[in-house]
Amino acid sequence: MALKTVKVPKEMEGLFVEAQKFVEKYFKTMRQDPTKGMITIGDQRYVLIRAKSLRLDLARSIGKMMNIPEKVAEESASKILYNLAQTIGQSDAQQFHKSMGVKDPIAKLSAGPIHFSYSGWAFVDILPESKPSPDENYFLIYDHPYSFEAAAFIKERGKTAKVPICVMNAGYSSGWCAESFGVRLEAEEIMCTAMGDKFCRFVMSPPQKLQEYVDKYKKKYKIKR
Repeated sequence: MALKTVKVPKEMEGLFVEAQKFVEKYFKTMRQDPTKGMITIGDQRYVLIRAKSLRLDLARSIGKMMNIPEKVAEESASKILYNLAQTIGQSDAQQFHKSMGVKDPIAKLSAGPIHFSYSGWAFVDILPESKPSPDENYFLIYDHPYSFEAAAFIKERGKTAKVPICVMNAGYSSGWCAESFGVRLEAEEIMCTAMGDKFCRFVMSPPQKLQEYVDKYKKKYKIKR
């Protein structure tokens, strides 16, 4: 089986092919029963939520409820959504680790990006510079070429974002990876298609090293914002 739902460094491909088989089989069990208001995959209930209502409309609602400026509302919504997505990522990882019966950290990681693709969040491209390890030296740099957050923003507002907006993508991936490697991790988007960049690019590391990596790669890619 060719690896088609994620792109990873060559040395990781074997484990990801196995994960792809598992996740593909899992999603083939999807059933919808509108007479009961149910969507199930395997033995789990799922829900469908419009990307725009989750990413853009929430910020507007927060602004109206709290009577605060749009910029402040966006920042508040971003923090809420990042933390929410991180929690979901950790919970989903726990479920898949148990179902797959895997112990190796890379094997635990492997289902995450593929589940991401099947559930409509984004395709994941893990770059060769990445060095995922279960310690303080963990580092991941990766792209989400088809981020649902960026797509929703661009459809409504064009490529006019002033800051990277894919906070749920960052939160979910850091939550899944933290659960997989047993270390605290945070992620930050440094490039975003909603800002006119070619791709949505993220860096992930333990929190005490994240700013160092953000600064390094902003300099490398000549990002001045």
